[in-house]
Amino acid sequence: MADNSFSDGVPSDSLEAAKNASNTEKLADQVMQNPQVLAALQERLDSVSHTPSSYIETLPKAVKRRINALKQLQVKCAHIEAKFYEEVHDLERKYAALYQPLFDKRREFITGDAEPTDAESEWHSENEEEDKLAGDIKNKAVITEKEAAAAEEPNPKGIPEFWFTIFRNVDMLSELVQEYDEPILKHLQDIKVKFSDPGQPMSFVLEFHFEPNDYFTNSVLTKTYKMKSEPDKADPFSFEGPEIVDCDGCTIDWKKGKNVTVKTIKKKQKHKGRGTVRTITKQVPNDSFFNFFNPLKASGDGESLDEDSEFTLASDFEIGHFFRERIVPRAVLYFTGEAIEDDDNFEEGEEGEEEELEGDEEGEDEDDAEINPKLPW
Repeated sequence: MADNSFSDGVPSDSLEAAKNASNTEKLADQVMQNPQVLAALQERLDSVSHTPSSYIETLPKAVKRRINALKQLQVKCAHIEAKFYEEVHDLERKYAALYQPLFDKRREFITGDAEPTDAESEWHSENEEEDKLAGDIKNKAVITEKEAAAAEEPNPKGIPEFWFTIFRNVDMLSELVQEYDEPILKHLQDIKVKFSDPGQPMSFVLEFHFEPNDYFTNSVLTKTYKMKSEPDKADPFSFEGPEIVDCDGCTIDWKKGKNVTVKTIKKKQKHKGRGTVRTITKQVPNDSFFNFFNPLKASGDGESLDEDSEFTLASDFEIGHFFRERIVPRAVLYFTGEAIEDDDNFEEGEEGEEEELEGDEEGEDEDDAEINPKLPW
């Protein structure tokens, strides 16, 4: 029988491969002539070429060298910015000394150690004219009754429960306060912010001043927040100003049976050999605002914290910053609720702006980069 594996000296497998290659080339030519396929390929290439990192990779070495030089300049800018914030901290310290006499007088009015003069207590409200007119009519109608009521009207010392009311008004703080914390916070007389001394590492201390009470012997509870204002060596471009990096609390000298940060539970234990059962008491942690003075420590040994711990620490830093920047400087407005209303109005405005921007996205995309530039403050 004749062997059919060769034809004119050429193996049949080679002929088949050549035929398949020819068919593949024809198919490729047909695909490349399809406008839809070409458009899809071009879109894919465009998306790749427009990626910043991929674009940088295509640049000549000489240009990349100049870009590296720009990064060096950017790092130097970050270090200058860090010095700027250090001087801002010095200014904060300077002006804190100017604010303090006013804050001291605020404390005297709150505690009742001093009474404001008529001039100091005069305040013109937005509805002053309406209030005056209504007052005049009432005065003319019930002068006698008013005098009698004034004689019976209570006149408590100072402004009762001033700081406790602020805790109750501010959601961020009220979420931390338990029912058994409330009678303790009613003894809170003042909160102060102290900045670190010149030449010392950047930090600030929150001081909570309490009148004598039945719960602990401390007159002042402190929380120290340590800050860093320098670019990270590993990631200098992430620097955006000072950040809180750690905090320290203080020891609360609780009176016997008054520690609200722990609770006592009873637990039954069974003896393995004899089978007898005994009841033991054990102290376990208890939710309380006063855990604020026993904070979680930031990891300093290179080990990362778990997600819950990171969230707890971040929340602690946020609360400390809020005390320093908002509560202490504007305490009376958080007591009356005016500052809270301002905060709510600001947040509603932001939400409204987001809705408007979402509507704009359906229009011209090229305007997106110009909306809401990020400010360095």
